[in-house]
Amino acid sequence: MKARRLVDYIFITLKGMAMGAADVVPGVSGGTIAFISGIYEELITSINNINLSLFKILKKDGVKAAWEKINGNFLVALFLGIFISVLSLAKFLSWLLENKPVLLWSFFFGLVLASIFFVGKEITKWTLGTVVVLILGAAVAFFITELPPNENVESLPYLFLSGALAVCAMILPGISGAFILVLLGSYKTILDAVHERDIKIVLTVAVGAIFGLLSFARLLKWMFTHYKNITLALLTGFILGSLNKIWPWKKVLETKTFGEKTIVVDDMNVWPSAFEGDNQLILAIILAIIGFSLIFILEKVASKK
Repeated sequence: MKARRLVDYIFITLKGMAMGAADVVPGVSGGTIAFISGIYEELITSINNINLSLFKILKKDGVKAAWEKINGNFLVALFLGIFISVLSLAKFLSWLLENKPVLLWSFFFGLVLASIFFVGKEITKWTLGTVVVLILGAAVAFFITELPPNENVESLPYLFLSGALAVCAMILPGISGAFILVLLGSYKTILDAVHERDIKIVLTVAVGAIFGLLSFARLLKWMFTHYKNITLALLTGFILGSLNKIWPWKKVLETKTFGEKTIVVDDMNVWPSAFEGDNQLILAIILAIIGFSLIFILEKVASKK
């Protein structure tokens, strides 16, 4: 791999910030952002290299060799961006979700819709198997988006498990880590902990996330190595099925209040004409087009580079 300059790592940090921003929103996956920004396989490979063999390399060849083995500079730059984004944008995105949901979802709907084409075109050979896997992936993602959320939970072991499961979803394009936290009933607890700088809860979730990340990355790396087209078809299906969750116009059927926070636990998609209130259709369409176009602009920039 060509040696990276400081400006390259700045761009990686910016990509991490985009991943972090997406992961805060229940319905959008940071894995999708990683894929469309061209760092997905490098991320999976780098995480997969963090294993017990590192101790042998560390003992035999020293810290520098071990650091290069895990692509340490890349991981630090990327996760720095993710943490900056989560800590700085969590409150703003929460406000947008509460006050401008149609516009926020419209932008992400366009972005995720374009991602289907972006990921799908990476499949080099279409067979009956890839089509079946794509349909199964879409069905699984759609089913997950239809599941009702659990009650809010604050148990530390449960939050550890939530972090592990959510991070697995985070690195899967199409499956939102934040949405998994909503389903598990941990979303509000963790979001509040970030806002209030509750170190105990944040560290518990972080350790769970590291455990889940190291475990799941090995499976993904193996799948990409041995069944790349099938894996890409599965990921494309996940993204396709997730569109159900991020459709901008919804009718709220049931909500639950946790303290000062009200969370929608059941809703249904409706056409803009059937939306109760201002459907903001023109602005929503413009934002969806911007989100859709952004994917192809990023691809053009990446290909030129």
